[in-house]
Amino acid sequence: MQCGPVLAMATALLGRCLSSMHCSCHPPRANFRVPLLTTRKPSLSFRVSGPRYAPRCEYSSEVAAESDDGTHVGETQELESLSESIKNAKNASDKPKNFFPKKGQDLEMVCESLAYKGLGLCKVVDTGFVVFCERALPGERLIARILKKKKGFAEAYKLKTLSVHDNAVEAPCEYFGECGGCKTQNLTYEAQLREKEQQVHDLIARLGKFGNSPLSGEPGSYMMPIVPCATPYAYRNKMEFSYGTKKWKSKGLFVSPKLEDVNESGPKLEFALGLHAPGRFDKIMPIHNCLLQHDVSNQVLKLVQDHGERHLEELPPYDVRTHEGFLKHLTIRSGRDCETGQLQLMVNFVTKGDKKDLLQPLVDQITTSFPQVVSIVNNVNSAVGPSSIVDKEHVLYGKAYITERLRGLVFEISANSFFQTNTSQAEVLYQKVEEQCALKGDGSEVLLDLFCGTGTIGLSMAKRVKHVYGYELVQEAVVDARRNAARNGIQNATFIQGDLNKLTDEFGKDFPRPDVVITDPNRPGMHIKLIKYLLQLRARRIVYISCNPATCARDLDLLCHTGDEGVESPTRYRLVHVQPVDMFPQTPHIECITTLELCE
Repeated sequence: MQCGPVLAMATALLGRCLSSMHCSCHPPRANFRVPLLTTRKPSLSFRVSGPRYAPRCEYSSEVAAESDDGTHVGETQELESLSESIKNAKNASDKPKNFFPKKGQDLEMVCESLAYKGLGLCKVVDTGFVVFCERALPGERLIARILKKKKGFAEAYKLKTLSVHDNAVEAPCEYFGECGGCKTQNLTYEAQLREKEQQVHDLIARLGKFGNSPLSGEPGSYMMPIVPCATPYAYRNKMEFSYGTKKWKSKGLFVSPKLEDVNESGPKLEFALGLHAPGRFDKIMPIHNCLLQHDVSNQVLKLVQDHGERHLEELPPYDVRTHEGFLKHLTIRSGRDCETGQLQLMVNFVTKGDKKDLLQPLVDQITTSFPQVVSIVNNVNSAVGPSSIVDKEHVLYGKAYITERLRGLVFEISANSFFQTNTSQAEVLYQKVEEQCALKGDGSEVLLDLFCGTGTIGLSMAKRVKHVYGYELVQEAVVDARRNAARNGIQNATFIQGDLNKLTDEFGKDFPRPDVVITDPNRPGMHIKLIKYLLQLRARRIVYISCNPATCARDLDLLCHTGDEGVESPTRYRLVHVQPVDMFPQTPHIECITTLELCE
């Protein structure tokens, strides 16, 4: 069974759960077939009205379809729960039961909350019909046009604001409303934090089957207050831009980029370098000044754009439809010199063909204009689709890496290795991770770091443990991790290249049984085989770092609750803490740290 992205995300809609405690081992799942009628206490953290952790409409990320590699899901029960939740909500609201909006219909609605991925969760006036609307803010009354009709809900885009919410602000970005990156710029930062904290709670409570959490500090509470970011802008150390042959023509703030262009005119071959228009794989929105990256990075971007406009024939952009062209992507990474602390930039040109000499005039222009650029590389990627696999890498200028200082250590970052995109907030995140590991600090424990990237987390704790073992899929990142260990004089760390989604019987023979496991998977979460292995491993504590609380909640359910189909193990864990950390201000994305303790 395959579902569209929004239908899949909607599996946690109308989050209602019992106030069951989660602190005992082998806890039963919360029963979500009965609405929660109690009201939570007001928030004590932020100056935003509304109950904290109150039951409300919510939906999850793409977790309702089984992936090709066998990633586990619970689509059937979630879709059944969604259907019943919508039915119960409509009955309880005592509104007209039969309402069938049509595609293209303009409707008045009220936004109740921000759903996962930043869509406004709205209800059509006088009907209670649920609509997910782009750029709608909580409390806003608006007119929206139906874009897609689904079973029990619809997708729409905003046409007009009738009444603005108190927490609305003017977005400072000139591309806001059409660029799909910073969807919450028009919401005060405190309100953004409130919404993100609530989203994490709703997903853990509903998809994870843990029930509503009391306020932090109260008995039975597992939610911790969200950690805000001190720098809400210019915090990203990496931005990837795409080349294309078609520019996105601005249609105004209240027109969805998902709609097809009509009667387009202009040259067949254009030069475009920027970000993809939301919902369009073939249209590029030229971005000259992104507020999330460093100002010098924006200047480099502008220089590359100007050069591309003038040399369209020599350096043709890649066409995703015809698969012709040369330039595919431009990635700009930033770091700091480990001695002086000065800004360092890496520029990476991803090209279809291996013709590095074509880039040399542009390389000379960049290095002459910007002394901050200390590394320029060319990654050759011949894949037709959006694959990130690199066939070959050329160093066109400087070294193959830049450096960054984090938690007292110096890290080398290559073009394709993973490194947290918000360096200053990564300091906070890793400090929280170390606290949740609850290490003895006497050098007697073994730490297993899964999806370790360049080894930042494990190396930062190496001095407190006996040995760190790190696993990572990307070979370049493993090389970086080993180099980082040597550079910082750390000898009790071993990094191994391996695919954690394709475990074999040999996995685990490279290390002794760990006392603590840190796992930091990408958005799809952990494979069912890895979850089964962790249950067999029986580490004292698991600290799960996630950039997708929906798949994290799904995995926690399997690790903590009995009766899960396909997971037969007497071992279970207890959920101790859920700590949201805002790594990505102005966007709907949120990082969270969850701590699990073995039930003895």
